Amino acid sequence: MDDGAGAGRTPVQVPVPVPLGGGARAVLDRADRLLAAARRVAGDHADVTNGVLKAITPLRDALVRRELEGVPLSRLADVTEGRLRLGALEQAGYTNVRKVLDSSVYELCHVPGIGTRSAGQAIAAARGLADAMAEHVVVRLDADDADDADPHSTALVVALNRMVNAGPDIPRAVAAAERIDAELTPLLPPARPAGDRLRMLLTGKRRRHQAQRAVQSVDTFLSDAAADEVPLLLAQAATDLLRPVAEADEAWLDFQVRPADYLVLLAELSEPSPHLDAAEGFLPGDISERVRAQRLDDTHRRVSLRGYQAFGARFALAQRRVLLGDEMGLGKTIQAIAALAHLKAEGRTHFLVVCPASVVINWIREIESRSTLRAYRVHGQDRGVALAQWTRHGDVAVTTYDVLGSLAVDDGTALGMLVVDEAHYVKNPETRRSRTVKSWAARTDHVLFMTGTPMENRVGEFRSLVGHLQPALVPGIGYHDATIGSESFRKAVAPAYLRRNQQDVLTELPELQQVDEWEEFSPAARAAYRQAVEAGNFMAMRRAAYADPATSAKLRRLRELVAEAASNGLKVVVFSFFRDVLAAAEEALGTRPGSGPVTGPGPAPGSPAVFGPLTGRLPAARRQELVDGFAGASGHAVLLSQIQSGGTGLNLQAASVVILCEPQVKPTLETQAVARAHRMGQLRHVRVHRLLTADSVDQRMLQLLGTKKRLFDAYARHSEVAESMPEAVDLSEQSLARLIVAEEQERMALVPRPASPAV
Repeated sequence: MDDGAGAGRTPVQVPVPVPLGGGARAVLDRADRLLAAARRVAGDHADVTNGVLKAITPLRDALVRRELEGVPLSRLADVTEGRLRLGALEQAGYTNVRKVLDSSVYELCHVPGIGTRSAGQAIAAARGLADAMAEHVVVRLDADDADDADPHSTALVVALNRMVNAGPDIPRAVAAAERIDAELTPLLPPARPAGDRLRMLLTGKRRRHQAQRAVQSVDTFLSDAAADEVPLLLAQAATDLLRPVAEADEAWLDFQVRPADYLVLLAELSEPSPHLDAAEGFLPGDISERVRAQRLDDTHRRVSLRGYQAFGARFALAQRRVLLGDEMGLGKTIQAIAALAHLKAEGRTHFLVVCPASVVINWIREIESRSTLRAYRVHGQDRGVALAQWTRHGDVAVTTYDVLGSLAVDDGTALGMLVVDEAHYVKNPETRRSRTVKSWAARTDHVLFMTGTPMENRVGEFRSLVGHLQPALVPGIGYHDATIGSESFRKAVAPAYLRRNQQDVLTELPELQQVDEWEEFSPAARAAYRQAVEAGNFMAMRRAAYADPATSAKLRRLRELVAEAASNGLKVVVFSFFRDVLAAAEEALGTRPGSGPVTGPGPAPGSPAVFGPLTGRLPAARRQELVDGFAGASGHAVLLSQIQSGGTGLNLQAASVVILCEPQVKPTLETQAVARAHRMGQLRHVRVHRLLTADSVDQRMLQLLGTKKRLFDAYARHSEVAESMPEAVDLSEQSLARLIVAEEQERMALVPRPASPAV
């Protein structure tokens, strides 16, 4: 259904005129009851919504006043074009705009040189700045407020609780109610004469026919509504909207259990809308118009969509074969499910999701909780049984890249949509995996590739992904486009590529604070580092700081950061590329009984609950168990994870402290890992600590990768590929390693210094 029940349904044709008198009165009575139910739902929803808006107001006002404390009084000169005598106010102690805003005309008139008119102008200017600022401040909720919440935050949580507990069908019910009011109300006045036989006998022929046609139209409308079960939808919504108001403690607890539901509603009602161009991925106007015109049926969907998410689902449907490259944490899975639910409502029956093994379980959970579609796990020992059930019953099969090639599905099974998650896995067209995906993509007219990193370093890889989807676009994606600039690239790939960024569309995310923790080598670590540099062993250089765990400065700082998090009851996720570094961290932290499958020394008194390490060697189900156990642990806990495993596909919103044991060769690997915690549903401010060693490989990597990340941002963050300038700076993993090894050998005088080139 599109924005309401029954949209798109072929009207039921009434073959004969509706009888006059009693028959018409029965139709009109049904219409009046439906209209009253619709208006009751709309009114109750407006009351609940206004309750939230009322609760937001004092929080927004407090934020505005806090911001105005940092605005110097001189800003009022800009507002009043220099007409105010600010010097006198400043000398009297009115140094910022808030002090003026909180004053009365009477108070300001006591300042020498300030008269009634000037005082009024000053206060009016301050109010103008406050009003302008109110349009941009973001009201947030923090889980930490639950224990010591101010009354205004509690009032907001309680008000939101009413909307959340009303359930996911409320938007559909409200949309249906609005449609009923808009379409049924104009039909009733001309139809009412048909309900009175005597009145009809005294009415002219033209008016009688008009009344009969109006009654037929009303009856048709009611038949369509009944077929879509709209009366039942409205009745349930009316009940849900009148649930008793929750107690404060109950509302805060519910907020902590399902934060995303609260934050999405809060964002919809309180925050300025994202810039339209950013929400639509800076697509050309003609494509944006086509996407916005695409209907989005929500019959089989059980989740509300943010505006940019609805646009993403529409993009997939309107453009048919596309790459969704949204930044991590923006809900690509939800957008895919919305597209699948729409196609299901249109009559498509079979859908296929291909993803890494580590996220199969996550896909199963999301499909079954966010839609009415059934998901089949076509992976593992029972994949044959699941495949047979999917073939017979339809809905969504979820499988892996490795299993995909062995699936035997009859050509008679029409595939409604193919979804390929982490699609950068098939960027090399020569691999068997890529060829298998391409053959499956040829079986359907709807293909959705999803990846937060569609391109690492080469335009050719991006061209390969687009080649799976819309081959006709590939000749227009030139290797030179990256040198021309992002605008050229954006136009070339727009029909098949959509990318949005957190900072543009997720304004409700808590603050992200990143801190570089610089340490010095211990003598043992310095010796290990020198030996690794001399041997030209790049990987050993990267983890030399952990060579002697007993004296490692990085491990000491790791323990301090974890202890600080523990004192505040915060959960921590520790990322490293290396399993032996995670083992050292595990041993340094110690464990408590029942904390997870760890193999370090015996439990240390007061040590944290440590889960992991989560590595690529663990089965997908075991990985999810670790993440669930970590999220469900009471209070402080630590999750150890290889950055390649925990940085892809898993949601780690439970963690509000992220520790990176070393910088990564790929800047996108760090970005993905951090985004697993700093994403929709996160309640607390997220702090990222990167452990670094001065005068080492760490320092040089940051310098080089800073350049690489800027290039990625220039092309990928606005629906463009992350492509460095051809023939300029090659920052592949191998070349970066060679470059850093050579420079460190030279710096440490371990190889002869090369002769200076002739000038």
